[in-house]
Amino acid sequence: MKLLKCFLLASLFFIAISSSAQTKRLTYCNPLNLDYGYTPFENFAAWGKHRATADPTMTFFKGNYYLFSTNQFGYWWAPDMLHWTFVPRKFVRPYNQVAGDELCAPATLVLGDTLLVIGSTYNKDFTLWMSTDPTHDTWKAAKDYFKVGAWDPGMFADDDGRVYIYHGSSNTLPLYGQEIDRKTFEPIGPKKEMIKLNWEQHGWERFGENNDNVFLTGFMEGSWMNKHNGKYYLQYGAPGTEGKGYGDGVYVGDKPLGPFKYQSHNPFSYKPGGFAKGAGHGATWADKYGNYWHISTMVVDVKNNFERRIGFWPAGFDNDGILYTNTAYGDYPHYLSSGKEDHLKSNFTGWMLLNYNKPVQVSSTLGAYVPNLAVDEDIKTYWSAKTGNKGEWMQTDLGEVSTVRAIQLNYADQDATFMGKSKGVYHQYLITSSVDGKTWKPLVDKRQNKTDVPHDYVELKTPAKARYLKITNYRMPTGKFALSGFRVFGKGAGAAPDTVRNLIVLRGKEENRNSWLRWRQTDGAVGYTIYMGVAPDKLYNNIMVYNVNEYYFNGMEKGVPYYFQIEAFNENGVSKRTKVIKVE
Repeated sequence: MKLLKCFLLASLFFIAISSSAQTKRLTYCNPLNLDYGYTPFENFAAWGKHRATADPTMTFFKGNYYLFSTNQFGYWWAPDMLHWTFVPRKFVRPYNQVAGDELCAPATLVLGDTLLVIGSTYNKDFTLWMSTDPTHDTWKAAKDYFKVGAWDPGMFADDDGRVYIYHGSSNTLPLYGQEIDRKTFEPIGPKKEMIKLNWEQHGWERFGENNDNVFLTGFMEGSWMNKHNGKYYLQYGAPGTEGKGYGDGVYVGDKPLGPFKYQSHNPFSYKPGGFAKGAGHGATWADKYGNYWHISTMVVDVKNNFERRIGFWPAGFDNDGILYTNTAYGDYPHYLSSGKEDHLKSNFTGWMLLNYNKPVQVSSTLGAYVPNLAVDEDIKTYWSAKTGNKGEWMQTDLGEVSTVRAIQLNYADQDATFMGKSKGVYHQYLITSSVDGKTWKPLVDKRQNKTDVPHDYVELKTPAKARYLKITNYRMPTGKFALSGFRVFGKGAGAAPDTVRNLIVLRGKEENRNSWLRWRQTDGAVGYTIYMGVAPDKLYNNIMVYNVNEYYFNGMEKGVPYYFQIEAFNENGVSKRTKVIKVE
């Protein structure tokens, strides 16, 4: 009986371990690790050839996810939102080519067993494409001369079967909407004006890195529509793709062509802080479990103002029907869904950045691209070695022995030579770790890798104890060995910081779209996350800052009370939030 009991306990333990392994949640980290193409335009590469894409759509279709974005000469699909496969495809035919564009700012639509896709165009003879099996290049023309072609389109099928298109990209014109015939794809009636910017009221719609440009008005673009509980949510990007405050706003209506009313919580997608900033011109979709997500454009803006990447975040509708996106710690590792979940609760893994501004050693340095630019939490800055040769290396010191859970490598395009989409592009490297700087062991071995991994994210199968990590280059696809972010995630051996003290928010009287936040520096903190909103229980927006104790926030609604909280963080964890304060 004792033997039988031990056997049963061992069996149950084995089953529990196996079940745990099977249900382990996948993690991801923004920017997404996609094999982004390089810009196809010489005039966009004036300061150096570089990768670029933006304006993404995500669609769940026949059990898979499909991701289209600007000028990629193809698209991606995945069964799990993590392991993406690229399908090469040139959608633009020679007779309707527009200055070399290839499916710029695309729109997708699911109609029954068919996926439709269209790019942006100023012509009226653009092709609307269709496929019933887009895991392969099996596309054909649904409408060879799509008369409703427009720039930055978004397409929507209502529950009653009627189909609509929304479009517009301008700093003077509104977004437009129009019904189209479901079978012939011909327009039904004239286009109608939907919404327009009101930057004199909405501070976040002002152009500029800090929403303070008084010479150029903001842009409205990137239409997208969702329907939830009988309401229509018309979304748009603003104020410009070059700035950290690039976000998505939303208007809500009772009918697909309006009228629409500005949602009280806006922008609903917003990420002006952290490593990679920006969360504008995107799409909102539901995954296989019915959970909403928002995908959008992230800003690089170094070699060209259209140098951009893609990220996605948990999203949803609260009990009052407010559309929100949860971007807190949005470029740290997050869990993907494994079932139905509440996205008001964070998907953040809790794995902290372990090497922010920590000591770095390198094999060589090219000019002013100094080593610590790879650990300063800014995708705009980077370290570059003098060459792209095998053997160039970088070593990061975590400061103490810590638990490493994941690593993200963000390559920078220093002296790249590629244009457009290239075949046979891949990186190879080896990451070793050490607890004492003397004895090293392999941690991540990609010396045989044959895939393009410009933002490679690796979750370790088993957490590792380490103080030092060293990456050695074995192959670069082009250019120098350069990193904008050698980011190590996990938990340090110390304590999280204490609650922040003395948060104050001073708001302008004559110009109350602007405010100045200041707080007392917290011992041991490396950064802070500020939360804000227009209701004390709806602090849905946030700003992540490092190594400062003030912030100028110019994205407020004129005449609307605001509510703020703040928390501190370091490599060991996150503090408790402060009490909510109200600012009139």
